Amino acid sequence: MQEDSRRSATYTVACEDYVHVVEFSPFDSGTNASLLAYGGNQYVVVGTCLFQEEDAEVEGVEFTVLRAFHLDVRIDSIAWSPESRLDRLPTVRLCTASPDRKLRLLSSDLKDRHEIKELEGHSSYINQVVFEPTEGKQIASVSDDHTCRVWDLEGNETMSFSLRSPGVSVCWHPEEVYKLMVAEKKGTIRFYDLVAQQAILSLDCGHSPLMSADWCLANTIKVGGVAGSDWLVWDITRSSYPQERRPAHMDKARLIRWSRANENLFATTGCPGKFSSQLLIHHLGQPQPVVIGSATVGAGLSWHRTLPLCVIGSDRKLLFWMTEM
Repeated sequence: MQEDSRRSATYTVACEDYVHVVEFSPFDSGTNASLLAYGGNQYVVVGTCLFQEEDAEVEGVEFTVLRAFHLDVRIDSIAWSPESRLDRLPTVRLCTASPDRKLRLLSSDLKDRHEIKELEGHSSYINQVVFEPTEGKQIASVSDDHTCRVWDLEGNETMSFSLRSPGVSVCWHPEEVYKLMVAEKKGTIRFYDLVAQQAILSLDCGHSPLMSADWCLANTIKVGGVAGSDWLVWDITRSSYPQERRPAHMDKARLIRWSRANENLFATTGCPGKFSSQLLIHHLGQPQPVVIGSATVGAGLSWHRTLPLCVIGSDRKLLFWMTEM
């Protein structure tokens, strides 16, 4: 690996506790700043981030806390609703998943109305949750209980798909809201038609366990995954097998996320080691990672909506890496 791609974080924000998950909102907040939420052992903090790349008057990063939700349970996954906006009537709405097998729908007007609604139905650990991205009226979740479930905002389960192994990742198509991608641990990624309620396409990674998969929302023919220590990329128009596959992490890879600003940029994290977790930022045109970072027991991974910048959580901090396009 090239020495010059090893970098410490571009920006750091201090937190009060260990950060298990961090998520930029993929939606326009209606202001210059981006919405960001992170989850600790018993709470979710919602705030805004503004970077010097977006505003010349900011030095580094300006993080402003808007609201904290106290939940008395660890937070392992966070999804943003497209209804979260700060202009007009400010609203934040998120869904979280926790080890007690419950989803929680969190809503606030950032003044006096705060609501927490529990969604129950999964019988095992929930690995990921996502909002329908146009109106935010539905939520999808995948679990070790071999199901993908779709819910409405009242907490009712509206449909369920049986999987052949634990569901590890779920992604919603950004425009075609009847299309859902579900990745299974045994190495299959299926695309479901929610109107017909059946699978319409599947991909095979030829390797298990598949730890994480992500749909490239900047170009939806691309899908990425991590299995073993490798990353894999599919072109769904060409083959059900990966177009590219490369070893990435010394031990096992844990997460993969595509940049929202550049369809050729994606990041992977390694499973937390004894002392640190590795972050690698890859460009599809480059043979080696373009950035190599590490964090003390890092967790979570998310990209900024418009900047080539990603964040991971760590022990009492958020670490941000800016990438040259």
